[in-house]
Amino acid sequence: MAEYRDPPGEVPWAMPIVVRVERGNEPTAAAVAEAAATAVVRLLDDPRSAEGEWQSHVQRWLDGRIRKVARRARGAQWDAATELPGVTVEHAGAEVRAFVPGPTDAVPPQVAKLQVAGLDLEPGAPSSAAPGVLAVAITPLVAMSPLKAAVQVSHAAQLAHTTMAGTMAGTPTGAADLDSWRATGFGVRLVRPDADEWARLTASAQVVVRDAGFTEIPPDTQTAVALWS
Repeated sequence: MAEYRDPPGEVPWAMPIVVRVERGNEPTAAAVAEAAATAVVRLLDDPRSAEGEWQSHVQRWLDGRIRKVARRARGAQWDAATELPGVTVEHAGAEVRAFVPGPTDAVPPQVAKLQVAGLDLEPGAPSSAAPGVLAVAITPLVAMSPLKAAVQVSHAAQLAHTTMAGTMAGTPTGAADLDSWRATGFGVRLVRPDADEWARLTASAQVVVRDAGFTEIPPDTQTAVALWS
């Protein structure tokens, strides 16, 4: 897998992700992870990211580390945030919006004021397997908050999209796989393996995410893998 590095002397960029969490109607952690990953890939696959008004921001972000920062919002906070450019996904009771990336020292106030930590959700059941949907397994070896886990699953889905598209150096083109996944709306299914299955998956998966270690877990921890035939 290619290594992403920030351009020297430049402020890091990040993709904001916001999860809607209304009191008394909280989504499950599984639904949030699946929805977040789908939202990220839909944004990257959007024509506005390839050649439209989002292209310059998306490309600059892709030129560095693919940081994502997940926050939570409710009520008027959510309404204000959704006015910013991005893609919203509703899935299995979760509502998540991925936003066009930007520099970490210039996060829009509608997003910057939202809380990053402190979200506790019921684990929930992953969605059912369906043809063409991407499976993403998450590590059983370290504990992560729901927002951290959602970011790791989103990383795996993004790198799967890049690999299938053949735009990552040294990877085969997977046009048929990408078309099949696109036909599902870039659906993602969370997998929670045990330790033995995790060891097998990390040894054979085409995409293995290693965390940079900025929050919650040690650097270089293997956190998620994307699985497709």
